[in-house]
Amino acid sequence: MSSAALPADPRRYDLDWIRVGAFFLLILYHVGMLYVSWDFHVKSPRIVEALQPLMMLTGPWRLTLLFLVSGAATRFMVDGFAARGGHAGRRLAASRVLRLLPPLAFGMLVIVPPQSYYEILQALTGLGVSDPAHSPHLQDFWVRYATASGNWCDQTGCLITPTWNHLWFVAYLLPYGLIVALLVGLAGGALGPLQQGLERALSGWGLLIWPIVWLAILRFTLAPLFEITHALTDDWYNHALSFSAYLFGFLIARSETLKAGFIRLRRPALILAVLGWAGWALYAWVWRADDAMPPEALRMAMRVVYAVDQWAWIAAILGYGARYLNRGGPVLRYLSVGVFPFYIVHQTVIIVAAWRLMPLDLPLAVEAGLVIAATFAACFLAYEVARRLGWFGLLLGVRPQAAKRPPRAA
Repeated sequence: MSSAALPADPRRYDLDWIRVGAFFLLILYHVGMLYVSWDFHVKSPRIVEALQPLMMLTGPWRLTLLFLVSGAATRFMVDGFAARGGHAGRRLAASRVLRLLPPLAFGMLVIVPPQSYYEILQALTGLGVSDPAHSPHLQDFWVRYATASGNWCDQTGCLITPTWNHLWFVAYLLPYGLIVALLVGLAGGALGPLQQGLERALSGWGLLIWPIVWLAILRFTLAPLFEITHALTDDWYNHALSFSAYLFGFLIARSETLKAGFIRLRRPALILAVLGWAGWALYAWVWRADDAMPPEALRMAMRVVYAVDQWAWIAAILGYGARYLNRGGPVLRYLSVGVFPFYIVHQTVIIVAAWRLMPLDLPLAVEAGLVIAATFAACFLAYEVARRLGWFGLLLGVRPQAAKRPPRAA
């Protein structure tokens, strides 16, 4: 059955649940970044290398999945605008600017600065600066942050401010949404035929095979040339990966054919996902040293394994979600709006909470548990505050209509 025959407003509760779950996993992932050897804004002195394979369980695919479900949500917005009449592309563009630009600007000037502050503070501490919080390097911090006049540099480079750090995801969603708005305006009524063509191309096992081929092509071509920077202007591998996922989600959101395909392939996708993760995690563990030089043939093979890992997990999650997460309710309605302010504030809370807890030298599990608890508590508090701010709630990504909408019966 093609989406062209679907009613205008069926809910995809499975995609809403997946979006909520992916954001929650991202919070846990960023807490984990405190304790592994990979670069992060603030690091615990107690590194747990054994945590890294577990982190790799979601590392290759979590943000690609978020872009996919964000694209799907954009499709439902477009269809809703079209059902109410008017120019759907123009209304989508206005909606994306209104929903994404205020939290991005507010986040860069208010939410993110503490991350940079504690990053500099830890760097100064590591350099042996006495009383780093009162050193000239951090004097008038926010003014220097906002005016890009900090001159915070070390042997690895300079911290450029103002910055968006984790809010790069929001910064990328804005142009992606505007591009899709332009395509909607140009395509007119062609979305149905585009979706039907995609359904034919991805029929049968093609739903597993062809996305893996696409991701592998990106790993062989763009990935070696363009390191992921999150800087928007030079991030071409990341754009090819993230925007293709966003566009794919936009095109398949209404497809009952592909939804059924994900359900049918969910078990083989899960098996492939576990094998892909095991292969990639083993490779990354064995060759984890900074000066490790894996054989070239192995590196080439791992590009394919990485692509398998990426798509198989996404396909398995979409399949199991479509099969089992097909009910809504007040909890989902609450969280589906709340995860955006959760995302905006979570990383700053993680860094501040960790910095305050680390000097206490608590057992590592207790420290990490308290960071997680503090982060979720602050996220819920931020959401509740945003719901009560009217239009100012947009600064944390909450529309007044969404905040005031009464719960409906499931």
